[in-house]
Amino acid sequence: MSEDQLLHTIEAAKKGDQLAFSTLLDIYWKDVFNFQNQFQNENDAEDICIETFSKAFDNIVKFDSNYNFKTWLITISKNIRIDLLRKHKNTPTNNSIEEDFVAQNVVDEAPSAEDDLIKEQQLDTLLRHINHLKPHYREIINLRYFQQMRYAAIADQLNQPLNSIKVKLLRAKKLLAQSIQSETDTD
Repeated sequence: MSEDQLLHTIEAAKKGDQLAFSTLLDIYWKDVFNFQNQFQNENDAEDICIETFSKAFDNIVKFDSNYNFKTWLITISKNIRIDLLRKHKNTPTNNSIEEDFVAQNVVDEAPSAEDDLIKEQQLDTLLRHINHLKPHYREIINLRYFQQMRYAAIADQLNQPLNSIKVKLLRAKKLLAQSIQSETDTD
């Protein structure tokens, strides 16, 4: 794709053109994925790529065309990975065998009735929000998160291009988050 075509595609994406988003995803997915795949396993790299493109598309109006779009995406991706590392670093861990032994003896492994009820209510709420999505978004969320299928397997099963699956999943997750957030805001 020429530089002029790329700039035109970016401008179309800034105006909300879904085909432009898909085109940008097609062009840059491998670059971002390969960058992330150097640092972690394939599943984590895919998840960070999804989040990278989601953030990039959410903030594409802020992109300055005087800079390289690929560099902008890689920077977003790098920052997401750094944030995840910080989050994991701040999560308490038990490194000594003695601490592990004490923790295992203190914590009851069986969830209480209250824990089960809370999980059930959270799942019911999530399923209610998923059921409000359009059928093709419900299907892709079901295949990815409940059946834990890989993106390529979903693409094969639905007979659709891999990048279309990725874009649909991005959109489905965003719509689901908006639905949950709007309910939270009204409570």
